[in-house]
Amino acid sequence: MPVNIQASWVGWGSGVACAVLAVRDHERQVERALAVGGRYGGHVVQGHVDGVGTVLSRTPGPRWDDVEIGLDPALARYVAEKGSITVSGVSLTVTHVGDDSFGVSLIPTTLAVTTLGTLAPGARVNLEVDVLAKYTERLLATAGTAR
Repeated sequence: MPVNIQASWVGWGSGVACAVLAVRDHERQVERALAVGGRYGGHVVQGHVDGVGTVLSRTPGPRWDDVEIGLDPALARYVAEKGSITVSGVSLTVTHVGDDSFGVSLIPTTLAVTTLGTLAPGARVNLEVDVLAKYTERLLATAGTAR
């Protein structure tokens, strides 16, 4: 069965080209990859899903919305305040982290050009944790083992 895909350009967000795809009534975020030799100025994102989180709360504010997301405690070890996490394909800066939840702030551009603007408590979101934290853990775990 063919998949109906419609893409629409939504502009630049945080200096990154962003488009939203509508795939079978579900929207997905798509950002351009960093070009080889290009200037690095953002978060490292691979596009993998490490787990699923649940929106616990959303608090609208005058300049941004604060969102609290619950996650598996096994993933929480890879989340750090002021670090990055990808929520349903959108890379965000972590504002705080707990044992089984973390917070992010959604700025007006993110609210306008991504599907995160429609998130409500109870919504399930895909999560990608910081790959650099995973590499660091792996290197420390295998330190001293000769190969």
